[in-house]
Amino acid sequence: MAKLDPIISEFATTEEAEAYDVWFRAKVQESLDDPRPPIPHDEVVRRVKATIARNRKKIA
Repeated sequence: MAKLDPIISEFATTEEAEAYDVWFRAKVQESLDDPRPPIPHDEVVRRVKATIARNRKKIA
């Protein structure tokens, strides 16, 4: 188990880094394979802002 320098990598070992890489690549492929139409950026921003506003009201 090779240890990684924390200044260079956010992972403690090469095994952790490799496992994350496999997970990340699977998530990207899952997204690319998703048949649903993409959501325009402006719509995503609108939804996020609405969610933030709702959550701020809950804690206020």
